[in-house]
Amino acid sequence: MIRQRKRKAITTDSKHWMKKYCNLIKDITITKPEQVWVSDITYIRLTNYWGYLSLITDAFSRKIIGYCFRNDLQAEGCVEALRMALNNRIYDHPIIHHSDRGSQYCSHQYVHLLNQHNIKISMTDNGDPYENALAERVNGIIKTEFNLHQTHLGFDQTYNLVKHSIKAYNELRPHGSCDYLTPDQAHLQFETLPKRWKNYNKYYF
Repeated sequence: MIRQRKRKAITTDSKHWMKKYCNLIKDITITKPEQVWVSDITYIRLTNYWGYLSLITDAFSRKIIGYCFRNDLQAEGCVEALRMALNNRIYDHPIIHHSDRGSQYCSHQYVHLLNQHNIKISMTDNGDPYENALAERVNGIIKTEFNLHQTHLGFDQTYNLVKHSIKAYNELRPHGSCDYLTPDQAHLQFETLPKRWKNYNKYYF
């Protein structure tokens, strides 16, 4: 019996001419929400094509603060997720945005929006996925725990499923790395959290 190869969508094209940025979060310690945002694109198999989900996650609270689901890999999907994240922002301290070296994140439109909001740009070195492990982890949770690896639903129905899954992830799913608070609780209640938990939750890159 010949083992069938699983089809896999490619979401990252780092072989492009656009400017790439250094990794700014290698040795920093995450101590508060909206200090570092991590971004990535994952795919969902629909009946006859792929859907692409762009996510922006807060590295401290693990809250998905921006997302967009599209049937193409154009930069507009990532830009829309970023706009949502900016609209959901509640703290005013500086932010570092971390991603892979994909063309979407290096595009003029995306970089301009980050610069416009004084957000520092950080990227993986040589496209190493381990340097964006948190974003990859969140991708896995959304697809595995909420059964979003593939669907036989249409695009609009799948989008609604994605939206409800992210809402459940943010509001209902306790996170071990957040002392078993939900991402929403960890993000919103930061000022009142006990000091022992803030120290416990330091995330090293």
